[in-house]
Amino acid sequence: MQSIPVDTARLGVLRCANAPEVKFSNSETQEVKKDRDGNPVYSVAVTVRPDGRRISVIEIAVSGEPKGLEAGQVVKVTGLTAFVWSMGDRNGVSFRADTITPAHGSAAQGKGGDA
Repeated sequence: MQSIPVDTARLGVLRCANAPEVKFSNSETQEVKKDRDGNPVYSVAVTVRPDGRRISVIEIAVSGEPKGLEAGQVVKVTGLTAFVWSMGDRNGVSFRADTITPAHGSAAQGKGGDA
């Protein structure tokens, strides 16, 4: 699997779209996905709006529960990496980050913000 470092400065304002959700390795048994160190993996939907383009939502996986994230809040994403994947006739891009934290001094805002 090819990994590609992502320059978050080029993504515009990053906002948390929903509260972090734990990822499951098996949805039938509700087995929580773990990283190499045994930490649970969470998924955070983040909106991006590069250079005034349309808003896109990307799902970012992160190890350990991100604290203090609320929908609409501007966030800082550290160590963002994209992974190109292919399984049979399906393919896509997934994202992983070292951390996702609230940006300092940011408050949740209503619709109509930058992203």
